[in-house]
Amino acid sequence: MSSFTSGPAAPDPAMTLEAGQTAKVLRPTARFMWSHPAHAIALGFGSGLSPIMPGTVGTLYGWLSFVVISLWVQPATWLWIVPAAFLLGLWACARTARSMGVHDHGSMVWDEIVAFWLVLAFVTPTGLWGQFAAFLWFRLFDMAKPAPIGYYDRTLKGPGLRGGFGVMFDDLVAAFYTLLVFALWRSI
Repeated sequence: MSSFTSGPAAPDPAMTLEAGQTAKVLRPTARFMWSHPAHAIALGFGSGLSPIMPGTVGTLYGWLSFVVISLWVQPATWLWIVPAAFLLGLWACARTARSMGVHDHGSMVWDEIVAFWLVLAFVTPTGLWGQFAAFLWFRLFDMAKPAPIGYYDRTLKGPGLRGGFGVMFDDLVAAFYTLLVFALWRSI
């Protein structure tokens, strides 16, 4: 009986450990998520547990939650919700990263959710197709990480709130790029 083996797989960039850091949780579960409020927030209330493209699933959750929350809040309220959610994310992502032993695990999607809320706060008047276009642009920028997104993704790492800032900030830059595309489109 023969078995097929391949060479060592390339490390997942989201699983990159800092020097001396040991991964404690490689694949989070619902049990891990509900073990602390910070984990539930950072993992997007379960959307980050998706085994396939958790960042995209987290962004979709952000879109759905934006639509639902918007039933109860005025559009201008999002300009208060997004900064508050960003600050909450600093704590939740830093705490979850420490618990997982991984700086920016792919299952931590609160950064995508908050950044996409920011995008939607400005593009919602364009309707469903405009929101869908914003979703595609945001995912493109978040995954491709053009400069300076990739730079911030690599350099703003570390323990404590600075680590949470590193998780959250690069997605805000992706949101800015998305909004820039819409601003250019509207100016043409």
